[in-house]
Amino acid sequence: MKNLFFIILLICATLTQAQNFKGLDKSPMDRAFYPPSNRDTDKAIVITYSRPQLRGRNLEDVVPSYKIWRTGANEATEIRLNKPIKLGDKIIKAGTYTMYSYPKDNSSEIIINSAKYVWGAYGYDQSKDVARLEVPVLESTEYLEAFSLAFSGNGDKAVLHGGWGNVRVEIPITIL
Repeated sequence: MKNLFFIILLICATLTQAQNFKGLDKSPMDRAFYPPSNRDTDKAIVITYSRPQLRGRNLEDVVPSYKIWRTGANEATEIRLNKPIKLGDKIIKAGTYTMYSYPKDNSSEIIINSAKYVWGAYGYDQSKDVARLEVPVLESTEYLEAFSLAFSGNGDKAVLHGGWGNVRVEIPITIL
């Protein structure tokens, strides 16, 4: 009886050791929020996105011009508006949306789309666009290995900064 108990215990211990965990995601998720201060808990905007890295690749190869980009990696970037905003001349009501980009030679269109829970840009549907805003592409001397989003601003005037490699965009947003 002791031998049977020992064998069952040994089998159970062997089975629990058989777990194979996946490695770390090479494009980890991150969040950007406005207002950016951790002391302010009343967030108007929360953006959830994945942060791809260049790892020696050319940005133009990873994000080609004149093609829809999910504005990050993995799932399409999600933008949650807890308050209505104005993007360019469009008012967007509170809710959850997907954010895409359409890079061009010297500018990029920022697209807010009503689709949710989308993987990449494969299922992008232009008929669900809520707003589009064209912003200039700026060049920086500072190099960013990982795609990054961050907010700045004061009160109802926010600026969403996007950067990767030496490329930057600034997206002005008004909180209503």
